[in-house]
Amino acid sequence: MNRIDKIMKDKVRDFFRLHIVRFAAIGFFVLLLAHLFPTSSSAHEWSGYFASEVRLFPQAALDSGQHGDNLSLVAEPEYYHEWDDGNQSFTFTPFFRFDQHDDERTHFDIRELTWMKVGEDWELRVGIRKVFWGVVESQHLVDIINQTDLIENIDTEDKLGQPMVNLALIREWGTFDFFLLPGFRERTFPGRKGRLRFPLLVDTDRVEYESGAKRHHLDLALRWSHTIGDWDIGIAHFYGTSREPRYLPDFSDPADPVLIPFYDLIHQTSLDLQATKGDWLWKLETIYRTGMGDPYLALTGGFEYTLVGLFGTPWDLGLLSEYLYDDRGKDALTTFENDVIVGLRFALNDMQSTEALFGLIFDRQSHARFWNLEASRRIGESWKLSLEARIFENIPLDDFFAGFRKDDYLQVEMAWYF
Repeated sequence: MNRIDKIMKDKVRDFFRLHIVRFAAIGFFVLLLAHLFPTSSSAHEWSGYFASEVRLFPQAALDSGQHGDNLSLVAEPEYYHEWDDGNQSFTFTPFFRFDQHDDERTHFDIRELTWMKVGEDWELRVGIRKVFWGVVESQHLVDIINQTDLIENIDTEDKLGQPMVNLALIREWGTFDFFLLPGFRERTFPGRKGRLRFPLLVDTDRVEYESGAKRHHLDLALRWSHTIGDWDIGIAHFYGTSREPRYLPDFSDPADPVLIPFYDLIHQTSLDLQATKGDWLWKLETIYRTGMGDPYLALTGGFEYTLVGLFGTPWDLGLLSEYLYDDRGKDALTTFENDVIVGLRFALNDMQSTEALFGLIFDRQSHARFWNLEASRRIGESWKLSLEARIFENIPLDDFFAGFRKDDYLQVEMAWYF
């Protein structure tokens, strides 16, 4: 065995040892929780899933160093325990992914590690949590509490756990949520071998912040939400480190230029609305943000109309359309600055919960198109098969998605739930 082969063998062995240790650590912590809370079955609960995921790429990547077809394994167990007649609870949800090729996509995170206390008209939550705000289908402008886990999926639906103290005051005229957010989480990015990444690698080791406190800046947020008749309303304000970085190009090494993420301090005021009018859902999310250059306004709004009992069957077919606008235009840190989405949501309403969502996002200026299909079906009592397909068509070289134009893929996931 020559020296290079030995080095590669040692790296592979160390790599698997490291992730076996991570899986073992998760298992040990789960068993420790079971030992610490040996209560009746009504007071604690185990749930979660394990999954295998295959991504198939029909085209070679733009960069020859990026991988082709890819396999990954996922574990997300959850432990829930309550006591004090249900007035106190504890939730722990670790997450781990092992990726075949991309070392950055192989990662561990704590999605939830939260203690909750419930009063007569208030709730207090302390720990690590995920909080979701939003109503539209295509992009969640107002959803700013948690950082995006971008190595999971480019749809920005996956989030990292955020340390927080959250006090909710529940009144007849609405709920006020107050958030203290210590400990900023940086956005995750694919590694050099990863697919669906920018043409230039994002160097997360050289991250920069506007705040002198860097990741230790204390962010603040508050939100009022209420339901008035057919209307669900949310109004929020956030001050702190932007979850969305700007990217500073660095060409100091001409052979390996990189992007350096820069996180600004921002103020963001947001509104989300949803009106339920019979078979119609009308939706709107809009934000006004200052602190990332010139102030700007962005909005996403549209509707979903559901055809219930299609052709006399139990099937439902939803017709949806949304408009996406960002007044920064080509300077926006997103490709959705003047776009339209049209889609179909199909639900069989059968025992297997078969459903599918098909959508097309169309750029009204460049005529770029982003096709998306998501479908799932339960198999038996514990298994779920999911399918995801994405196609990037007619993407110009100056588009935010330019680095993805050869990254069409089909993803198949099989998950076991417990």
